[in-house]
Amino acid sequence: MKKLEKEFLESMSKNPNNWKGIFYVNGNDPRLIVPKLNPLFGWTLNFGNKYAIIGLLLILLIIVASQYFI
Repeated sequence: MKKLEKEFLESMSKNPNNWKGIFYVNGNDPRLIVPKLNPLFGWTLNFGNKYAIIGLLLILLIIVASQYFI
């Protein structure tokens, strides 16, 4: 990854307009997982990415299904 591209992606995740409360929502950001505003708090999903939403729904479906079949 080029340094300029990395800096651009970092600037998107630092932009407060891309944050809806604790959720990062930016459809223009290709990353699935992004650092939180304060990097000490770890990482979060990019809810502007359709794969993040699909993955989260699959995890929830597995949890709910496991309650009925186990």
